[in-house]
Amino acid sequence: MRTRQDWESETLKPSLKRAPERRTSFETPSGIPFEIVYGDQASDEYPGEYPFTRGVHPTMYRSRLWTMRQYAGYASAQESNQRYRYLLQQGQTGISVAFDLPTQLAMDADDPLAAGEVGKVGVSISTLDDARELFDQIPLDKISTSMTINAPAAILLALYIAVAKEQGVTESKLRGTIQNDILKEYAARGLYVYPPRQSMRLVTDIFAYCKDHVPHWNTISISGYHIREAGSTAVQEVAFTLANAIAYAEAAMSAGLDVDEFAGQLAFFFNAHNDFLEEIAKFRAARRLWAKLMRDRFGAKDMRSCMLRFHAQTGGSTLTAQQPMNNVARVTIQALAAVLGGAQSLHTNSMDEALWLPTEESVRTALRTQQIIAHESGVASAVDPMAGSYVVENLTDQIEQRATALIDEIDRMGGAVRSIESGWMQSQISDASYRYQREIESKDRIIVGLNEFKSEGNASEGNRQITRFNVNHTVEQRQCERLADWRAKRDAETVSALRDKLETAARGSENVMPCLIACVEAGMTVGEIGNVFRHVFGEYHPPTVI
Repeated sequence: MRTRQDWESETLKPSLKRAPERRTSFETPSGIPFEIVYGDQASDEYPGEYPFTRGVHPTMYRSRLWTMRQYAGYASAQESNQRYRYLLQQGQTGISVAFDLPTQLAMDADDPLAAGEVGKVGVSISTLDDARELFDQIPLDKISTSMTINAPAAILLALYIAVAKEQGVTESKLRGTIQNDILKEYAARGLYVYPPRQSMRLVTDIFAYCKDHVPHWNTISISGYHIREAGSTAVQEVAFTLANAIAYAEAAMSAGLDVDEFAGQLAFFFNAHNDFLEEIAKFRAARRLWAKLMRDRFGAKDMRSCMLRFHAQTGGSTLTAQQPMNNVARVTIQALAAVLGGAQSLHTNSMDEALWLPTEESVRTALRTQQIIAHESGVASAVDPMAGSYVVENLTDQIEQRATALIDEIDRMGGAVRSIESGWMQSQISDASYRYQREIESKDRIIVGLNEFKSEGNASEGNRQITRFNVNHTVEQRQCERLADWRAKRDAETVSALRDKLETAARGSENVMPCLIACVEAGMTVGEIGNVFRHVFGEYHPPTVI
């Protein structure tokens, strides 16, 4: 059994030498000093060591705070760029890009099916020129970027790499994350394009390419967030997310990659909901369970492969349009749970998101919530401060055991892909969502301002005091005009030749990423590339689940 002294000499002291200084006092306002870690002197579980229940780094936030990464994007690339630069000026430390629905479905802005959706729930990106504007004056060698994109993830990564090259930034210097989690789209979110097995090929092509060329990039953000937003329980969120992660690991190994070649570039994305203690325990349980799966099931030898590093976002589905100012309190509770659970990066929702896209004022308040937790609450002074709580430790054990049972059940079906193709995973989420809604309607679950503590004129009460944000209705016309101009100026023969080359690569087994980078640099659009894949792979039509 490892002792506290072993941990301090072998893990903590080397980590302190490498860690940047945060230059803050680790003591209470009364002058009581904080130790780095508290716990049983004889315990063999320490932060920064397998199985990482207590955190993936020995010093956690004492050395470096979590990345404050507000999810944003709307209308045109130019308008979204202005929002990113505003947030960076306000102290945000990373960028998170929201794309509109046409872009997420690999459609150009002038596609007939895109009508009415261009720039509405995210930024419209169709061309390399759009990507240039999106990251204008943002140094890609200094800022890490997260992109919430799945079916066309490889295309958007190719655009990002192309923009970086134009900035003089080599691929090896890029830091960030591409969501690239297609399985949760089939299970919970619905923004898929190609069938599962063909989509998995694109996922593993990104794994293989980044292993060799973009080593500091997280090749996937395996998402429980959308599973939870669709109505799952916390236990299901952990189980289904890790079951999907198992499927990705198996696919990568089937494609010829060694587990320790790609697992260190996997990242996770979880929801932070209102049940404070369960949420903290959920994050701790997910870390421990993943570490065991990677070592015992996949034979990982590099401990970095066993680290579950995750981004958290506060629960969008928990926000209410009624009495929207109450959402500030909800987001604060959820953000604090994510921090106490050991998140590596965090997005805090804005109070008005149940009504419309957030205003600058509301996103600033959401960011300030993180900054107050970081600098005023004191919780970042100790590593895993909830460890040893009888309640939290019991909940951690219970979530791990129940999630393991669900993963075992999925294994018996043949894995996550089979459970999704049969509709089983979707039905489990749907049943949980139905039970939750029934609890609200029966008032067995109280939602303040929604089914209890309502005010007169409750439906709109408080909304009049909040400034409304509107997307400029001309964005679609402007994007279509830009596209027409873009196509007229590019070299049509080069584009045609590369289109043929991409189709050949898609039909074969070579990695598509080098060809994709060449395609976007030559002027092919997101929709044109997406249509090549549609032609080769086909489109997915889900099973009917009753």
